[in-house]
Amino acid sequence: MMQSIRAFLASPRFTQALTEAIVGVALATFAVRALLGWPGSIAVLSSLVLLAALSLAGQPERIEWRGVLPLSLIALFSLITVSIIWSQYTWATVGGIAYAAAFAFLGVYIALVRDLIQLVRAVGNALRVILTASFALEVLSGVLLDAPFTWIGITGDLAAGGPVQGLAGTRNAFAFLGALAVLSFWIEYRTRSVSRGLTAYSLALAGATIVFARSPVAYLVLAAVLVVGLALVIIRRQEAVARRATQSVLLISATVFGVLAWVFRGPLVGFVDAAADVEERTSVWSAVGDLVAQQPVLGWGWVGVWPVDVYPFSSVRSSSGVQPESALNAYADIWLQLGLAGIIVLLIALGLAFVRAWLVAADRRSTVYVWPALTLVLLATVSMTESYLLYEGGLLLFVTSAFAAARNRSWRGRFD
Repeated sequence: MMQSIRAFLASPRFTQALTEAIVGVALATFAVRALLGWPGSIAVLSSLVLLAALSLAGQPERIEWRGVLPLSLIALFSLITVSIIWSQYTWATVGGIAYAAAFAFLGVYIALVRDLIQLVRAVGNALRVILTASFALEVLSGVLLDAPFTWIGITGDLAAGGPVQGLAGTRNAFAFLGALAVLSFWIEYRTRSVSRGLTAYSLALAGATIVFARSPVAYLVLAAVLVVGLALVIIRRQEAVARRATQSVLLISATVFGVLAWVFRGPLVGFVDAAADVEERTSVWSAVGDLVAQQPVLGWGWVGVWPVDVYPFSSVRSSSGVQPESALNAYADIWLQLGLAGIIVLLIALGLAFVRAWLVAADRRSTVYVWPALTLVLLATVSMTESYLLYEGGLLLFVTSAFAAARNRSWRGRFD
């Protein structure tokens, strides 16, 4: 009996279904929490972690750990864990560590049991369900009933052309899912993983998501992904010798552009946001900056998603008086929570993951190897205006992409 259960948990069909369930829950955590509350959401997450652990235990011979777990990610989560020592809110930090570790473990599980094309298919299938359900609810709310669904954050503005929130809770989060969908559906099309009819429906769905979300963040993200994607297309078509020179030029250009983007981040965000949310965001960033100045080196302690009733997060207000659940910037957020040490480790982890993913995408023929690099660009770009990188679906994508890149380009993997 136990042997048959173990075989079932280790079967390809079960791992595929569990992977799609994990990705779906991670990307639609807001909807799960709106329906079940925090206790129900934690129960769902705990169940997925338990099933993933049992699935891993059932197939030890198929799992290759050696040389693929990025040391930079280990350093990041080690810093998150030890922050409990100096945390100003111990129990909130304990909960935040467990919450982050759960999504990180699920990301590692997916990277271990699924190859890259299976991962992209899982993300694509999950996004098709989420976006389809989102528009079904938006049509019901904004067209048929003409009433907001406040219990799930839908304002019912579809008939007016948006902005719409779908199952993501906010227009920016919905647009982020749309941008991820464009990338994933395009990879599916390029690898001929789905039929043309399903591809056409999927891309139309992703396009409608971005259009009706009316989120300036989406334009910033898509522009960055498009530029990097075009650069990869050029690199992949070159010979090895020319490729090295081109990559050097691109690296220098990207570094200069990144520095300029950070220096002029205020005007840049103002330009893409059409001045609608600039005051809100800058007021939050200003308040976060004041708190960072009080604990600049190690931060106040990790929490992930802000517990809005705990100081110092309870003291942050936007210009309109709204209490945010994050710093609306992943880099400012981790600086607040883990100090200068945290932002350095995060940038190293993100940078190493992207370099590995870039080199793999440049060397391998299949288009599917482009997905981790462009997903990391998407996460790094959206982190200028949101903190998705640090929790839930964004954290899972970060860990999975970094793990997938390390599997194909790890220096430790060259040692026997």
